Amino acid sequence: MAPVEPAPSRWRLDLSSAEPGEDLVGIGADLEPGTLLAGYRAGLFPMGTGRGGRPPVGWWSPDPRGVLPLDGLRVARSLRKVVPRFEIRVDTAFAEVVRACANPSREGRWITPDVERAYGRLHALGWAHSVECWQDGELVGGLYGVAVGGLFAGESMFHRARDASKVALVALVRMLAEGTAPERRLLDVQWSTEHLARLGVVEVSRAEYLRQLREALELPLPRAFG
Repeated sequence: MAPVEPAPSRWRLDLSSAEPGEDLVGIGADLEPGTLLAGYRAGLFPMGTGRGGRPPVGWWSPDPRGVLPLDGLRVARSLRKVVPRFEIRVDTAFAEVVRACANPSREGRWITPDVERAYGRLHALGWAHSVECWQDGELVGGLYGVAVGGLFAGESMFHRARDASKVALVALVRMLAEGTAPERRLLDVQWSTEHLARLGVVEVSRAEYLRQLREALELPLPRAFG
């Protein structure tokens, strides 16, 4: 089912005033579906600026930005061996994936109940998706994010079994690589970390990210999310 376009946002979200090297570029607005989509289409994503992700909402455009080229994913031999041990599902437990990512005991937690509800609404409209790892009938890892055309904006991941979140990422890359122009698709991970860099994530300037974003938004959704 094709995603449903929500009512447009009453806020203007753009990067016209953003300074090079600046990550936080705005504060305020709301988490309505139309606002979230306007943000992603403009190269922005929301995250609360208060403790634990509490309000006020910040709008972020990291410079540099972390992205994972689909042909750059590094899958270690040990990870390749465990991939078949998991069953991959899409969108069968979206709320549970987000809830696991929002676990208050996680270091650096930023997903608040308001964020959970906001992405639940976006999921109901067909824009937010989960890639899930199951084992023996139990959800043991996964990730979620927003798919707009050829963009997949990754939001968070979790694991309850070793390597489950990495396997979900491998599955996501395979899904995005299927179909039209995989070289123009964009897997956004927001910021690079040492862990993500080992998997192949690279940093690009904001200008380069926006160039790639414009191309990606012209593409159809991958079959897994369309």
